[in-house]
Amino acid sequence: MRLMYVATPVLAALLATAVASGASQENRHKRWVKEYTGTETCLKCHEEEAEAFFHSQHYQWRGETPAMVNSDGQKLGKLTMINDFCTNPGGAQWIGKVTNDDGKVLAKGCSTCHAGLGLLPAETPSRVQLENIDCLICHANGYRRDLYATEDGEWEWRPILWKNQEGMNSVARRITVPTRTMCLRCHSASGGGPNYKRGDIEYTLKEPDRSFDVHMAANGKDMWCVDCHAGDAHRVKGRGVDLAATDSPGHDLSCSGSCHGETPHDVPALDNHTERVYCTTCHIPVFAKDEPTDMRRDWSTITWSEEKGKYTYDVTLEQNVEPVYAWYNGSSYNQIPGQPVRRNTDGAVTMVTPDGDRADPAARIYAFKLHRGVLPVLKGKDWIMPVATEELYHHGDPDRAVRDAAKSFYGLDQVDYEWTDTVRYMGLFHEIPPAEDALQCLDCHSPDGRMDWQALGYDGDPLATRRTAASKDSGR
Repeated sequence: MRLMYVATPVLAALLATAVASGASQENRHKRWVKEYTGTETCLKCHEEEAEAFFHSQHYQWRGETPAMVNSDGQKLGKLTMINDFCTNPGGAQWIGKVTNDDGKVLAKGCSTCHAGLGLLPAETPSRVQLENIDCLICHANGYRRDLYATEDGEWEWRPILWKNQEGMNSVARRITVPTRTMCLRCHSASGGGPNYKRGDIEYTLKEPDRSFDVHMAANGKDMWCVDCHAGDAHRVKGRGVDLAATDSPGHDLSCSGSCHGETPHDVPALDNHTERVYCTTCHIPVFAKDEPTDMRRDWSTITWSEEKGKYTYDVTLEQNVEPVYAWYNGSSYNQIPGQPVRRNTDGAVTMVTPDGDRADPAARIYAFKLHRGVLPVLKGKDWIMPVATEELYHHGDPDRAVRDAAKSFYGLDQVDYEWTDTVRYMGLFHEIPPAEDALQCLDCHSPDGRMDWQALGYDGDPLATRRTAASKDSGR
């Protein structure tokens, strides 16, 4: 049996009975779910779990920010920040159907990947908010949902079987710990397309071969996402560099924990690297191995797509991408809306940059996806601005989309802005191939190696420097 998030007395009794009766993981709720009538059915036994989940990042889309160097203690996250993919999920972009002139549905809102039934998450719990939690999206095999209009003209997510009580009951009894498939529903699809956003979380991870990922492959370790990421009280362990909030502060996630240790190679030359080089730097030679990933998105350049039947942004998709490398000490700078932007030496706005450098003893060299974008910046105040992307798919007017977003996000009726290049560092931690496919010495330590040593703070390749010094010493 795999890791569980919490163990309340009710849940412990339920599991103990299920195990004692020989019930499989997929039908352990069969004797308890007589008729599923919505989240209220789950709350009869699991209100404590629901309250815990309410406070998690998966529901709040914001949280504590101890690893963000410029947060000043603010609670931040998806709902409050602006990104260079779909920019911001608030306002009209949260929920609703956008259609083209032929009636084809172009978008349903960012709540598509929220573990709720359509309401924006409130900051304080209530019965309405607890009943808005969609437990089945993470815990029921075979569960599917779609967007439906309510009697009062609003929108809500409902199971596609909501009119089929027998089918709905069957699905609600198939409760499990979140499987890889359940996690991939959102984490692979985010950003507008398969693997568009993360780059290292592809649908292939549902049933990968060992050559693709040694951890998740059935002929490897056959691990699930929760084997590493499950924490207490529905809080998730781990934080990517580009996330503002930390769901489980004080519970860092690292390869060199209980799994591999600090010196796992039994080869001194390799183990000496681990103090300054993170594991995935060598063990993720490329990302986007099956599905291309979004490497640049330009919201200022909008064209009509006959294939998709909508207006769309200019995007550069790449496959088998080599990472870029930078120092990272576990903290990062994230551009906060409503504050003047920070630019790099090229003039691009640094949406996210890892904190740390060669002189920082807590920093190591990590592998990153470097995403580039083009977003509007408010003149005068120098604020980064979102774009009303969902409606843009229908009308195709980027200026209108910027002005609509400025009104809903900042409350501004009149704006003067300019389009600006942006950069975002995104950590790479998944899709580890077998050890024999890791980078070799000369992949980095050669004239044509992939490391930019000067950007990392060195005068040149440190191995070449040591060899030169050793040669001089031996000639004395």
